[in-house]
Amino acid sequence: MKIFISIVPFRVRLVISAPKGYGTFQTKYIMQRRNLPHIYPEGAKFFITFRLKNSIPLDVLEKMQEERKLEQSMIEKNNKLSEKQKKDILYKIEKRFFGRYDKALEKYATDDDYLRNPQVAQIVAAKLHEFDKKDYDLMAYCIMSNHVHLLFDTANYPNTSISNTMNYIKGNTAYECNKMLNRQGSFWQKESYDHFVRDNQELERIIDYIIQNPVKAGLIKYWKEWKFTYLYHTF
Repeated sequence: MKIFISIVPFRVRLVISAPKGYGTFQTKYIMQRRNLPHIYPEGAKFFITFRLKNSIPLDVLEKMQEERKLEQSMIEKNNKLSEKQKKDILYKIEKRFFGRYDKALEKYATDDDYLRNPQVAQIVAAKLHEFDKKDYDLMAYCIMSNHVHLLFDTANYPNTSISNTMNYIKGNTAYECNKMLNRQGSFWQKESYDHFVRDNQELERIIDYIIQNPVKAGLIKYWKEWKFTYLYHTF
């Protein structure tokens, strides 16, 4: 196996070449931006959550991040675990972190809630559809009062840069939403929470999670009642 790593500011490009007989591994990009590593396998499906600026108090977020970091460190240093066991446990740690992250978004949903405004939410929805069939195949999304859950497939778009696409979406909508609200300043939190989908079972769980978000929040009884939930018809 050959591994090549190139580093440019805020970006690490990791290329893995499999030995003969082991097929071909996908090229992966690991984006180092601020606090979170972002892993983007080519042609994968991605579940992304992006949120309004200050939608989670900084001290609350930092505490969650420190707890996750401590849990991860303990597992990574445990020599009694196999690599597979470590991978499985680390994945569960990440899922728990996202669960706490999403609960915090719900808890503080009335603090910064610009997306509760239907005109603002429509700006975001339109931009998500604008990139459909250009940078990705749009699969699902749900726009809540202070955050957005987004799922898309890049299998047909090998040249898509996830970070660039999200920067365009967030940058353009920030300008338009601020103009609509007659406000200035940061609109979105700079970093997004992103996760590439491992398999079909996980895909089904993520789709259900996205469309049921307003139901679980007690806002509606049936997911189709939420105006700003989208699910591609084949699902």
